Amino acid sequence: MQKNCLKIEYSKAHFEDFSPQMQALIEQAKQETAKAYAPYSRFSVGAAVLLADGTVICGSNQENIAYPSGLCAERTAMFYANAHYPDIPPIAIAIAARNEQGMLPRPICPCGSCRQALLESEIRYKKKIEVILYGTQEIYLIDSIADMLPFAFVSLD
Repeated sequence: MQKNCLKIEYSKAHFEDFSPQMQALIEQAKQETAKAYAPYSRFSVGAAVLLADGTVICGSNQENIAYPSGLCAERTAMFYANAHYPDIPPIAIAIAARNEQGMLPRPICPCGSCRQALLESEIRYKKKIEVILYGTQEIYLIDSIADMLPFAFVSLD
């Protein structure tokens, strides 16, 4: 049996390292956390999707007592973007989260379902989506959703 290794590259960045457009995207994701409906987990996530024309679509997690009927912030934003702007590819997504104490010091990553859904947008538009994961002490930058899901469920066509 041969063992193999996959490496995932990402960058650690400071807020000041980003362009004004990406700084604004991060701020919108942070602000969106306040719109989350999270009475059960008390864990609020915000996502901001940047489209190629400069449009920004935001979303937040929306919980439901009949778990898992709720929806994560990343899919809320991306599904809206894909439905309402079907001809404009997404080029970046910023994700931020807070708990009852405030914004998290370290970034959270999208869940597996969100990674798969976000990857579908990369495949659909044939364009990488840059991922910015925000934390007050650390910010991660990932070049593509595909980097976060190396063994993705994809069509063999």
